[in-house]
Amino acid sequence: MKSGFFLRAVRNGLFAFCLAGAVVPPHAQAEQQDRLVIFDDDGFALAQWMVLKAPHVKVLGFATVSGDFWQKEATAYALRGVEIANRPDVPVVAGATYPLLNTEKRTERWESLYGKLVWKGAWMKQWVEKTNQPLPPYHAANSVPDLPWGNPKTKAAPETAVSFMLRMVHQYPGQVSIIECGPMTNLALAQKLDPEFASLAKELVYMGGSLNPQQKLNTPAAAQFAREFGNSPRREFNIRFDPEAASIVMHAPWKKIVMVPADPSTETEMSEAFVKDITQSDTPVARIMRKSANNFPLWDEIAAAVWLDPSLIRTSTDVYVDVNTAFDAQYGDILSWSEGYQPRLDEQKEHVVLRVDVPRMKALIKDLIARP
Repeated sequence: MKSGFFLRAVRNGLFAFCLAGAVVPPHAQAEQQDRLVIFDDDGFALAQWMVLKAPHVKVLGFATVSGDFWQKEATAYALRGVEIANRPDVPVVAGATYPLLNTEKRTERWESLYGKLVWKGAWMKQWVEKTNQPLPPYHAANSVPDLPWGNPKTKAAPETAVSFMLRMVHQYPGQVSIIECGPMTNLALAQKLDPEFASLAKELVYMGGSLNPQQKLNTPAAAQFAREFGNSPRREFNIRFDPEAASIVMHAPWKKIVMVPADPSTETEMSEAFVKDITQSDTPVARIMRKSANNFPLWDEIAAAVWLDPSLIRTSTDVYVDVNTAFDAQYGDILSWSEGYQPRLDEQKEHVVLRVDVPRMKALIKDLIARP
């Protein structure tokens, strides 16, 4: 299960110097510019605030998609999150409401054949077994409950997330990073509308998928979250919600793909102690985050952190990745191959993050929250 409620130190850059009167090479000038990013997600919280408050980063916009929440609710969270950060200059663009093929009824049919899913996001009505985590209210796609942070006063930009992302990669070819922390419906639609989309972006960093995560923390919450991968180690909600979209995206010609699966998140937890430590400053984000201890793993925060500072990655591997889109018992599960074993149907090689430096990541988060 991946929460839409969660989620910068600068990437090692090229530091150029020159003698008086010398000209700085164009490539060195480019490295000194702000990094451009679009953040696409099914919610809004710490991960987005991390990139929004990071130095030398320009957030072009926040895109929304259905997943943990319906798109309209995710959009409301994003609008409110931008307001809390006092960044009215950053647009929020609404994306897809429904997956490409998957539906609530298809999901319930799948469960009748192959067993219950631990988490179904916007389609979740009840836990299968006793769980400490609160269950978000089940409601229709066009309904937006009152938000715990207060409701936004601003409106989403008058443009779809897909058209916005296409416009940005054409305006800044080779410069735009995309951080994806929700289902990949928007990205798949963009790629199908414009086959140049992926190749025009700088990179894709996504939180999604699962290889073989193991429970690392000895807490009740950690044990409960381990239910999802204990018997189905290749299943993860972001991918399972829209498997067809994920497969389209994973076959697209990105220059670089960084996958942050569930695996590294098992060493992390949004515990009371963690939240108390990172919110010692008195900023608007810190004040909101003081109420956010929910014991969820830091799924999205890891994706944001490794984009901001790749040196946080302790263990990783390079493999070819795809998604099972057959409507069978492994529907939505991750498929992966080492070099030479892939089917060679345009699967792309991905840099998969397996472990991160949790103490350093925590320090980075704490520093970013404290920034004015």
